Amino acid sequence: MNTFTRAETVAVAMSTPKQAYEVAGPVDPTKFYPKSGPLPAVTAVRDQTGAWDTVGHTRKLLLSDGGHVIETITDAQSPSFFAYELSDFQKLFGALVAGARAEWRFEAVAGGTSIHWSYEFHARRGCGILVGLIVRLFWAPYMKRVLPPIAVEVERVAARRSS
Repeated sequence: MNTFTRAETVAVAMSTPKQAYEVAGPVDPTKFYPKSGPLPAVTAVRDQTGAWDTVGHTRKLLLSDGGHVIETITDAQSPSFFAYELSDFQKLFGALVAGARAEWRFEAVAGGTSIHWSYEFHARRGCGILVGLIVRLFWAPYMKRVLPPIAVEVERVAARRSS
């Protein structure tokens, strides 16, 4: 049986939930997902099957370690919820993880929109402890570094569209 490990983080952007949804979901991952410790950077996006806002669309993220991962949109409920599954992990992570799921939730709060981002990794049999350790030591802190610049981009785009 697969075990899973979850990580999550939250940021607030001065925008509406619709603005946050329209920017954060389809944001260019090569601009916001750098290498960090053992985690590779996203270096390119390939084979995207349309705008990154429709259930069933897929794309391949090429990584700086020579691997890749496939993302498939599973939920797109503007302006409040966006989710995708990740598969075909490569390199060491591919040996440890059967798949993952990312969820983005957007909720109006005082001063803007709360952006809640969570990841759930499904470990391969016998790898749960190691995946949990990797997620706690590397992925969770990484998410906390990656989301604030995405929130800033949401604000920048929202301000530009409002003027």
